[in-house]
Amino acid sequence: MRLLLKIGKGFLIFLVLLNILILISGNTHVYKGIVNTYMKGKMSADIDEYQIFENREVKAGTHRPWPTGLDYNKTPIPAEYLSAIESSNSIAYLLIKNDSIRVEKYWSGYGDTSVTNAFSIAKTLIGMLVGIAIEEGKIESVEQKVGDFLPAYKEGRASDLTVKHLLTMSSGINFDESYVSPFAYPAKAYFGSDLKATVAEYEVTEKPGEQFEYLSGNTQLLSFVLEAATGKKVANYFSEKLWIPLGAKRPAYWSLDDEDGFEKAYCCFNSNARDLARLGQLYLKKGNWFGEQLVPSEYIEESIVPARLTEKDDGSVLTRYGYSWWMLDYKNQHIYLAQGMLGQYIVVIPESNIVSVRLASKRSKEKRGRFPIILFTLLDYALQY
Repeated sequence: MRLLLKIGKGFLIFLVLLNILILISGNTHVYKGIVNTYMKGKMSADIDEYQIFENREVKAGTHRPWPTGLDYNKTPIPAEYLSAIESSNSIAYLLIKNDSIRVEKYWSGYGDTSVTNAFSIAKTLIGMLVGIAIEEGKIESVEQKVGDFLPAYKEGRASDLTVKHLLTMSSGINFDESYVSPFAYPAKAYFGSDLKATVAEYEVTEKPGEQFEYLSGNTQLLSFVLEAATGKKVANYFSEKLWIPLGAKRPAYWSLDDEDGFEKAYCCFNSNARDLARLGQLYLKKGNWFGEQLVPSEYIEESIVPARLTEKDDGSVLTRYGYSWWMLDYKNQHIYLAQGMLGQYIVVIPESNIVSVRLASKRSKEKRGRFPIILFTLLDYALQY
């Protein structure tokens, strides 16, 4: 009994000290994080929790239905691929070839209208909007200085920072990208209520435009540039320029930091597999959607080739990232993709006229090189279809 009392007293002291640390450091976002993770039996964010945040609706317009191929869902996914897809916590899979849906499958109670978080696919969406803003003359080019839009970046090393540096994850800003620490940027931005103040805590500490380092804060900062350039909220601009013209069936929801606040632009775009697939199809068609050029084709071409940078971790030449798109050369094809942290993918295989979407509920830890193994399973299946 005395031992239990000592343990209880020790735990109470730990909680008091932790609470003092949180309050002193100003990291009050930790409270919301604890309530919505550990107290719900989770270790991190999940795909269904957009309802715990304020959201801005990404309005849809007139729906343009997806065509389905004559062989739609008639050929079962081969067992070796299906087993890997199912065992890696997939909730949705969509294969589009030659402009029509050929394979569509859902798991765990999800369906074609289920709204879930696409996480860092949102970064690619911000990149699309930058191309549109450049075409409209609201941003001069990718070389325009961030300080032209945000005065806080007019002095010192920050004065060298350009839109391109944010697009290519080469800003030199000291954002931290730990998904474990509750005090790192991702947790602050996700559970906090003031994105502007959070981003302002970090500064340019290294020369921009030299090294690739994947940091979510870069995209969040880029979204502030977009809003300043266009005079519109990111979700509203996305709705006007992409979601409505693409004929999305359902509205999407972009989570905010607070009521009527800023979009969590580095993540937290909530939609469904069929509507997300439209974005991959748009890039497959070089930005042209049934005769309307939504994203400049020249910008798309620049987006899907590796930026001229080196990897920060080992100094090797960057081969996997462009303007907010990931990419790889596989089986003699140049493939590019948007991806989210729990296994969300929009994959574009231009030479085979394929777009595939896979949504999942948990991260796949096994990797081949710098990409999850499940990605190669998805590619192998798509390429043999």
